[in-house]
Order: sequence, then structure tokens, then C-alpha cells
Amino acid sequence: MQVAIVAQRGNSRAAYLSDDLRERLREAGVEVRIDAKTAAELGVEGHPVETFATADLVVSIGGDGTFLFAARGAGGTPIIGVNLGEVGFLNAVGPEDAVEAVMAEVERFRDGESLTHREVPRIAARTDGWTGHPAMNEIVVQGPRRGHGGGVGVEVRVDGSLYTGGHADGVLVATPTGSTAYNLSERGPLVHPSVEGLVVNEMVPDSGMPPLVVAPDSEVSITVTDAEEAVVVSDGRHRQYVTPPTEVTIATTDDPVRLAGPSSDFFEALGKLD
Repeated sequence: MQVAIVAQRGNSRAAYLSDDLRERLREAGVEVRIDAKTAAELGVEGHPVETFATADLVVSIGGDGTFLFAARGAGGTPIIGVNLGEVGFLNAVGPEDAVEAVMAEVERFRDGESLTHREVPRIAARTDGWTGHPAMNEIVVQGPRRGHGGGVGVEVRVDGSLYTGGHADGVLVATPTGSTAYNLSERGPLVHPSVEGLVVNEMVPDSGMPPLVVAPDSEVSITVTDAEEAVVVSDGRHRQYVTPPTEVTIATTDDPVRLAGPSSDFFEALGKLD
């Protein structure tokens, strides 16, 4: 079996826990990979996170940002999240339980059982000739900048039917997982993880409709006008500039993220949002 570990950058506590887990796994005869940044801090061999899709299990140690980073390289490999005290919607395991939780998954694998996991969707944007990076939280289509003078004209359709249109900073489409992130800061609704759907949320519209939750298999099309350029942003990291007028279509992908181990307490995590 092969286990890959990704730790929060610049967090010595995460690095030390990675080292403890690495030693325990190696004692059990498990092959271990550690992300390059953490490995450099520990003085061991490191590996690019992009190669972790070939592992049998990925362990993310840190906060939700670290989990998103790990998910970009994990592909369909199950990920178990260890929470170091941040909001932790994706990280259900406390640091004191990390070794035990990971070793339990190792034992299941060795017994020929499937690793316990639940699937959460990814979404991706596409235009003519281009498909963006899959996002676990949200995709934003916006003008070149936020605020006065930086918006765009938008027309939003769901499965071909017009929902809203006008001038706005942009439009955000979020998964249930992403409802607690950027979407929430833009006055979008919280969506419980057990509810399937996508959130469609206009960002600072001059006038428009309220945020909308649509079916998970819906296609959301955003036509952008009235600007020299616009940008499509996936999970706040990957940016693709497009030239209006253009239509950007957002839909779920065929490769969900697989969350291993126990589920986090959604309402307990909400209590950490201040």
C-alpha cells in the first residue's frame, strides 16, 4: 500500500505530525510519499502533489486550504483530512486521532475492504475550445477587477432557461462544499453536505435575482458582455482570461473528490465561522 501526505505549508505542527505518521506507516510496511515542501523541512525525499493520484490514500494535514491543495493532485484517490484547529469542513479528524484513523484505513485496505469514503462533486467551466481546472469549492466568472468600473454585463441561464441578467461584479457557482467559502462571503446560502445541488450567486449586481440552488446535474451558462476582458477563476487559484462577448458554461465533472474516514460535524464547524 502507498500513502501520500500533504501538510500545511509553514506550519511546524503539521510537519511534525507528518513525520510521526510517516514513521508509523513505515513501521507497518507502508510506502509513504510526502509533499516536496514538507519533505524539505523534514530532510527527507519529497514528491510533487501532482503525482499523488497513484497513491492508495492521501492524508491532508492542516485546514480546508490544504485539503483543496491535496485534492488537486489526488484525482480519484480517497483523502482523509486532519484538522489542526481551523474551520475544518473537510477535515474531520483531530490531530490526536490522526495516526489511529489512518491506520484504520490501512487495515481495511489490507483486509481487502474498500476504504470508507463519501463523494463530493467537482465543477468545471468551459468555453469554445477550452475547459478549465476542476474546482471543489467554486468557479467565479467576473470582470477584470471588483468594484466600481470593474464589473461586466451578465446573462445567466440554467439548462437554457434565463434566470437573471444585468450588470454585476460577476457570477459565482459553488458546490455544497464551497457554500461555506467564497459563496458565503458573497451573501450566498449555506448548503448542508447531504443536500445535492449547485449555488448560483450574482456578485454585487446592480439589480437581479437572489442566489439560487439548482439540481446537481444542471448546466449554468454565463454570457459575459460590456468589458474588454473577463476572468474565470477556479477555487481562487487557476485563472483563465476570456474576451467578451463570450459564454462560459459550468457543470459538474465525472471525477468527484473522495473523502475518506469519518465525516466532520457540519454544525460544529459552523460554530468556528466568525
